[in-house]
Amino acid sequence: MTTVTSHEELRALLGQPGKRVLEKDRKELHQRDRDWLAASPFVLVATAGADGTCDVSPKGDPAGFALVLDDTTIAIPERPGNKRADGFHNIIDNPHVGLIFMIPGRDDTLRINGRATILSDAPWFDDMVVKGHRPAFALKVEIEQIFYHCAKAFLRSALWKPETWQPDVLPRRAVLIKEVERPAETLEDLDRHYGPDYAKNIY
Repeated sequence: MTTVTSHEELRALLGQPGKRVLEKDRKELHQRDRDWLAASPFVLVATAGADGTCDVSPKGDPAGFALVLDDTTIAIPERPGNKRADGFHNIIDNPHVGLIFMIPGRDDTLRINGRATILSDAPWFDDMVVKGHRPAFALKVEIEQIFYHCAKAFLRSALWKPETWQPDVLPRRAVLIKEVERPAETLEDLDRHYGPDYAKNIY
């Protein structure tokens, strides 16, 4: 194995980015960014702790769930989850976050990097109510960099092409959880937990 250990070695492998790539990032939301956020139901939130430990967490809600507060600030609601909160613990120690907003079926993405603050309440929480539920808390993200990311990864993976989907390549979630995480629990109990009623309890 040959290890790359310097910026110079990395650049020798990659080459230099073009002028358009270097100049595409911005610090403020364009109207098209606002339109994108209004259409996006899903974001990946990347964080890193003080010790460098990383986490990437998916967040999803009805399209438009990321609230635009002003030209340089957005907010992302938090809903009930498994209470691990790895990413949120990271943010307390290191506020830098990386976000990738997706629109199903589109091969490009909107990327936002910035500094996050965890808020337990704010006047605009009322604008984040879904099915009668206010968010448990929210991330306020001050934008430091925003740009659109090209489609190459999605084209290579054929992510949105149904003919490539293989949902049954692995056993159902209850079986996976029993084999990997909770061998002492019965499959019947796990099937009940992850069954049709699971979606009724996400808010």
